[in-house]
Amino acid sequence: MEYNFDVEELVEQLEDITTESFFDLVVYNDDYNTFDHVINTLIKVCRHTPQQAEQCTYIIHYKGKCCVKKGNYSELEPLKNAILDAGIDAKIH
Repeated sequence: MEYNFDVEELVEQLEDITTESFFDLVVYNDDYNTFDHVINTLIKVCRHTPQQAEQCTYIIHYKGKCCVKKGNYSELEPLKNAILDAGIDAKIH
């Protein structure tokens, strides 16, 4: 018994992620900002859920820093600036 199938070739172009650089937006601990302020800032600026923002804030407090977002530099720069405007130390690495 012979089967004949119509075969449709599917070709996908994969995005070359090796050419695009990804960076980390890192928030640092300080002795000035409250937990609530940092949590609310992460929710507003980074669009974190309340749970995600709270977890990041605890990591910041106990480890001294936390990567709160990953992406390309042009995406992260406005977020970093908004976090800095809120009085919280942040850098892109």
